[in-house]
This record gives sequence, C-alpha cells and structure tokens, in this order.
Amino acid sequence: MSRKAKAGRKTSPAPRKRRVAGEGGRGLSRERIAAAAMTLVDREGLAKFSTRRLGEELGCEAMSIYHHFPSKAHLMDALIDMMLADARVVMEPQWDWRERLRRAAHGFRAMALRHPAFFPFFAVHRLNTPAGVAYIDGIIGILREAGFSDREAAIYFRELGYYLTGAALDETAGYARGPSSAEPVPDKTIAAQFKHLAAAAPYFQPAHFRATFETGLEILLAGIERSGSRRD
Repeated sequence: MSRKAKAGRKTSPAPRKRRVAGEGGRGLSRERIAAAAMTLVDREGLAKFSTRRLGEELGCEAMSIYHHFPSKAHLMDALIDMMLADARVVMEPQWDWRERLRRAAHGFRAMALRHPAFFPFFAVHRLNTPAGVAYIDGIIGILREAGFSDREAAIYFRELGYYLTGAALDETAGYARGPSSAEPVPDKTIAAQFKHLAAAAPYFQPAHFRATFETGLEILLAGIERSGSRRD
C-alpha cells in the first residue's frame, strides 16, 4: 500500500464509553450522600432538590443513591438525623434543668439558622427516627429528672417545641424573609397611619432576633419554674 493511501485513511473514533447506573457510585456511602444532599439544599433550596440533581453533584447516576437509600424518604430521614446531631449539646453535670433546657434551646435555634432552607421541612416532620426518638427522650428526661411528673414533662416539652419551632420558622422562612403580600403596605403609610407598629419596627430587625429569642425563652423557663413551685 502506498504512503499516500495510508495518509488518506480515516481512523475510526473510539467507541464512547456508556455510563451505567453503578458507575460513579464507587466510594459512595450513606454519610457522603447525606452530607452532599444537605450542602445542595443549603445552596439551592429544597424546592430544587432531587435525587437526579444530587447524582449530578456526586458524579453518579441517581440509581447509585438508591443502593444506599431505598427511597427519597429514607434520604430525607437521614437529613433529619443530621439536623438533630447538629442541634445536640453536651450536657455538663453541674448544670441544673433550667440551664440544660436553655442550652438545648440555643442548640436548636443554631441548627435552624445553619440550615434555613431545610428547616421548614424539619419543622413539620415527626421525629420518629431512632435519632429523633432519642432527642425527644433526652429533653423529656431533663424535665423528669427535675421532678416534674410525666404529664407535666409532656406538656412542657410541647410548649418548648411550640416556641422553638415558631421562633426558628420566623427567623428562617417567615418575617426574616420580608413581606409576603403581593402589594405590601408602604413604609410611608405605616409611619403615617400605624404609629405603634412604626415605633416598634426597628426592633423587628435581624439585629434584635437573638435578644428577642432569649427574652421569650427566659419567660417560658420562668413559667415552668413557677409551675413547679406551685406544685410544691
């Protein structure tokens, strides 16, 4: 064959390697998947989250994720458990029940603020995973060890939950995000016609969120303490 003929021959392109479901899944673990999912939700929001998008983030097909989590619901449970681990506070033996509840409350708020995009889902999710049950048992245990009855511990636990969930929702998805109305009342109108709201408005700003939270928490703890005193 002449050199000219060799030069004119076209080389067939190498066949493209087909990506299979398991490819890219090497090195995956439940912990790595859950951590990547939380990072993705933190960055893009829960509404845009999907296992397909998570697979893109991890460099694998969505099917690879299901080798570790049977369903998206199982993955969401894992994210709930991550939130609970983030909220956990190591309790020091010298702390009394008030300080323990106070520290737990601040841990809960800090967790919500670290993951504001996921917290609205967390807020309405029943904590019936093993980690969730352990968390609830721990808070109720603080109250029981303080001498409150089962009934009182249950009531006070729910009251704390109402306060913490409401406060965290307000700071992550409610008032902190600004007006929700299609046509909010202008600031000028508020200043002219709603003097009480106008005067209070500066204290609704994020700079005052922590102080407001602490004030409400202390009122709640004082109320629990007074209830225990009346019982004695």
